[in-house]
Amino acid sequence: MDRSADVDVAVETEFQESFERIERLVDEGNTDLGSLGFWQLVGRIKADPALERYWADVVGRIDGKAFRRRVRWGVPVWVGNTVLLLGTFAGSFAIGVALGTDDEVVAGAALLVGGGIWSVAWHDLAHWLFGRIVGIRFTRSFLGGPFLPLPTLKMDYASYLRTEAMGRAWMHASGAIASKLAPFVALAFWPATEAPPWTAWGLVAFGVLQIATDVVFSRRLSDWKKVRREWRVARDQAERV
Repeated sequence: MDRSADVDVAVETEFQESFERIERLVDEGNTDLGSLGFWQLVGRIKADPALERYWADVVGRIDGKAFRRRVRWGVPVWVGNTVLLLGTFAGSFAIGVALGTDDEVVAGAALLVGGGIWSVAWHDLAHWLFGRIVGIRFTRSFLGGPFLPLPTLKMDYASYLRTEAMGRAWMHASGAIASKLAPFVALAFWPATEAPPWTAWGLVAFGVLQIATDVVFSRRLSDWKKVRREWRVARDQAERV
């Protein structure tokens, strides 16, 4: 057996033993995968598409176990998506109210409400839609987030690892982009309403605030952090070819 084969066997043995240890600890109730070294292993696996596919089921199983122990409340994805679609319709109804009333205050408030509802509703719908397009499955809808309890989707991590890194990056980016676009889409209706100028400024301020929040926080904590991570993975994989 040549040296490269020995290295491959050694690496496979290391991964196997590490994942068995982590899964045993998760079964015992420890769901802090970061402290268990799980994500470090996943990061190493992502460097090689062949390893991603080989270990995808194991990683997905452990990640799913930890999630189910950590998050007790959730609903099927179709239920969550239905709620978000109803939210989209509610936002559209608010825009319709703004278009149909001659009352400036009502029109202005309706536009702001519509833009705000769309911003929340479109985020996870975009994640889900683009994720399904590139091959990522989702297993649960629940409330989560780094700052506020907002609608959140749980990915099936096995399907996530089987998806190309750039597809994963765009899936993460899609929700962030959709939520930032929402107030500006609502703003496009403003000239056709009787809403006062403060409505337009309010929608612009909301959109700019979201963008600023992303610049300050999301690059380190949320969607854009994951986008940058997967872009780096895609770049590193390309350099290995």
